[in-house]
Amino acid sequence: MIHVVLLIGIVFTVFPFLWMILTSLKTLSESMQIPPKIFPSSPQISNFSESLSKLNFPVLFKNTVLYAVITTIGQVTMCTMAGYAFARIDFPFKNAIFILIMSILMVPSQIFLVPQFQIMNKLRLLNTITALVLPSMFSAFGTFLMRQFFSQIPKELEEAARIDGSGQFKIFKDICLPIVKPGIVTLIITCLLFTWNNLMWPLIVNTLPEKQTLSVGLANLASTGQYAVNYPVYMASALISIWPMILLFAIFQKQFIESLATSGMKG
Repeated sequence: MIHVVLLIGIVFTVFPFLWMILTSLKTLSESMQIPPKIFPSSPQISNFSESLSKLNFPVLFKNTVLYAVITTIGQVTMCTMAGYAFARIDFPFKNAIFILIMSILMVPSQIFLVPQFQIMNKLRLLNTITALVLPSMFSAFGTFLMRQFFSQIPKELEEAARIDGSGQFKIFKDICLPIVKPGIVTLIITCLLFTWNNLMWPLIVNTLPEKQTLSVGLANLASTGQYAVNYPVYMASALISIWPMILLFAIFQKQFIESLATSGMKG
């Protein structure tokens, strides 16, 4: 029974991706047939070349990579250090500050859009990669995740390192960081997936076509049809845009699943 349930879950999970691939190879009339036609009569590879030309793919891909990579590096650096501080260092009002940071998770992210836009506008950073990256350099979820991993490290390791003369930063760098590597991998994958697929903030802060990301380009592509969306070209564009994230998860799926399974073992 368990295997049957899992197989049904796999079908529901994989079917949208298979449908996207099949639709990207159809003609426009085939994609709109009722009842739906599952397999294309003749695969239309030209949908991919058309999507690349309409999307201005090289520019959008470069902007998305810069946005995702810089944000991930900054977020992993800050959240790792913050998580270590909350887990291993005693300082005044530590618990109160941590609760305040966690309260951010209870507030819808859309509430922050207007003040963040006003800040970027006053800093004259609109239509820049900096405007995309700056508000995402810190994550309450990332801080909580890394705190959970650092909390699982035995105190004896830290005490032995202090006896050997190691300072706080050396303990953090040489002892704690290697142990929490699964957590860092999880944070990297989570941050990359979110920034790669993020639509709302890039759509608001960058309006110039040469400064937009792939998610914004796909949204604009869906609205270019005069009477109907060209679904085969749209699906081809979506397929081109998601392959880096699929490849990333395929490479690091073992570390990702292991880290999620162990992150909540100790508070």
